Amino acid sequence: MGDKLQPPPLTDDCFALPAGTEWTPVDSALAEIRRRLRPVVSIETVPLDQALCRVLASDVKALRANPPLPNSAVDGYGMRHDDIVDGPQTLPLVAGRAAAGAPFEGALTAGHAVRVLTGAALPDGVDTVILQEDVTTDGRAIAFHGPLKPGANTRKAGEDVDKGAVILPRARRVTVADLALAAATGHKELTVYQRLRVGVLSTGDELAEAGDMARPDQIYDANRPMVLGAIARFGFTPVDLGRAPDNRQKLRDFLDRAADRCDLILTSGGASAGDEDHLSALLNETGAMALWRIAIKPGRPLALGVWRGIPLFGLPGNPVAALVCTLIFARPAMGLLAGEGWRAPQALHVPAAFTKTKKPGRREYLRARLRDGKAEVFRSEGSGRISGLSWAEGLVELPDGALDIAPGTPVTYYPYSAFGL
Repeated sequence: MGDKLQPPPLTDDCFALPAGTEWTPVDSALAEIRRRLRPVVSIETVPLDQALCRVLASDVKALRANPPLPNSAVDGYGMRHDDIVDGPQTLPLVAGRAAAGAPFEGALTAGHAVRVLTGAALPDGVDTVILQEDVTTDGRAIAFHGPLKPGANTRKAGEDVDKGAVILPRARRVTVADLALAAATGHKELTVYQRLRVGVLSTGDELAEAGDMARPDQIYDANRPMVLGAIARFGFTPVDLGRAPDNRQKLRDFLDRAADRCDLILTSGGASAGDEDHLSALLNETGAMALWRIAIKPGRPLALGVWRGIPLFGLPGNPVAALVCTLIFARPAMGLLAGEGWRAPQALHVPAAFTKTKKPGRREYLRARLRDGKAEVFRSEGSGRISGLSWAEGLVELPDGALDIAPGTPVTYYPYSAFGL
């Protein structure tokens, strides 16, 4: 069925910028990513109990109406509205009752009432239900006061969803509530995109694995566990590609293996233009390298390319810049590649609890958190201050132009949760 549908690979030059491009504004970079990328994952059909957090590959239509039949919204007594008069009256009860899953046999006799329970299909002839609290009964008849509105305390067939109606749109990520809706309308399986497999590769001889003995000139690799964790929180499949040394052939081998295992490759470090920046050199050799100098702080250089048909994002080596670029650029790109479309984070506009004079030219992202409804920022803007990422609960975004911020100035704040963290 749909599991055999395979999308074509991306072209090697899909990230190429026009000649003469120098600094790329953040909005322009995002627009280019949005324009150039498309789903790269295939389609499969999975049981409903495996569909949570999966991205729908097609619209889901109701296989039957919900509710399928008119039913009672309360415990009470069903009757024909034409039999109800204003003021006090008495109606005899017919034998039997209507309960959920145990319908009343036959049709209601005119001038009579029938016992009905919540969720029961309305017997033929019943179009109105009165609450049991509004009735007195001796088991043979009921007494109550009219009038009642036609259709009182009943639900119409298809009142929630009509058969054939679109209940879930393509590209939606399935929630627990969606599972309930799909089940209620007759679905036992859903057609979804396969989970995007995102590989994370660290590069550099200066890195050591956390917990290992490290030389004085080495640092522990903090980016890989951070980005792998982010990918898992986004709802994609993280693939740990390990750590490649500063050796061009060995890096090539790492990338070749990654291309067989991943739909997207994220690398950390080695993506600039220095002597040991082998990633850039390898991508340039294949003609599939674009170094976007983005007007952003922290971040700036963002290498984009295609390795054996697999898109690749070269993230900055500094941990703060790596996370910012993951959230601002790689996260929406993952959404496009995974079939869920463009996901823009939902911003909050809150007063600042800090003072800052910003120069024009670059968009800035400050580690921040909300306290008493105001955004406070980390004491240092250094890209190596990993403690600030842990301290923060989100990012304050400052626009490209110059800005003077004083306590109380409105600022744009993105909680980490807005990106799916």
